[in-house]
Amino acid sequence: MTSTVLLVDVRLGPVLPAAALSVLRAADHVYAGSDLPSSFVDVLGAAPAPAEFPAGSVVVVAASLDEPAAARVFADGGSVIGTPAPDGAELLSAVTVMDRLRSPHGCPWDADQTHESLRRYLLEETYELLEAIEDGDRAALREELGDVLLQVLFHSRIATENALDPFGVDEVAADLVGKLVGRHPHVFAGGDPAVRDAVTQQHRWEELKQAEKQRQSSVDGVALGQPAMSLAAKLVQRATRAGVPADLLPDNGLFALATEAVLAGDDPEGDLRAAAKRFWADVRAAEGAARDAGVDSRSLDAAGWRKFWPR
Repeated sequence: MTSTVLLVDVRLGPVLPAAALSVLRAADHVYAGSDLPSSFVDVLGAAPAPAEFPAGSVVVVAASLDEPAAARVFADGGSVIGTPAPDGAELLSAVTVMDRLRSPHGCPWDADQTHESLRRYLLEETYELLEAIEDGDRAALREELGDVLLQVLFHSRIATENALDPFGVDEVAADLVGKLVGRHPHVFAGGDPAVRDAVTQQHRWEELKQAEKQRQSSVDGVALGQPAMSLAAKLVQRATRAGVPADLLPDNGLFALATEAVLAGDDPEGDLRAAAKRFWADVRAAEGAARDAGVDSRSLDAAGWRKFWPR
């Protein structure tokens, strides 16, 4: 009977793959590789790996077949049992790293941060993520999603330290799961006659949200601190969903432009940002064209700007 190498994912805690249970029950000897955490060793009652393994041994390792004990078994023709890590396993690593940074002997800067001090970073990272989406930059998108995730992990870790109302990333995730399941009864509760397509789902989401939060108004919960254009668009969206007729919407200046865009199915904040970025690019292009022509861009007058403005 050959020996077996059992690969475990320490990020999941002392959890063993189901395929390993029958092998462990039948094993005459269970040994622990040098990289196996003590929590696994205690659960398995494993002994340290010897220089030679009796037939029918199981060697449990945490990293890979490069671990010395695993390499010896594998070189002797032993089999390997392991299961792929579930989606989200790396999130456990991220939580562990964040906890280390915030803990004693961690990072002094991380230890000094508060919910309030991190506000500007959350805003900056969000805008950087938006820019990556707008630019269609996949590498930047992946990086900026990680930076936004860091903000969630950071705030969740800080929240655990509140003596009066502590909560952590597990409570944050559990609340999110409850919200997603509760607001998708057509998916998780066997159906919902009110949901027929994406549009009716949006209406149903708002209805369930209002009932869940016991809100008295269709515009309760709108973040009034957001940029003015997106605030106007959100208020128009909420009001029109509630049945407010178009003639009752504000018709003054920029609000009217936001209303027109929302009713047309557009995103006024996104459209304005796109126009601003086009203008940014045009200014830089004109300055570059001037420099290429030997003209100091800082000395351009109105005629000069028109001359070098991109067509």
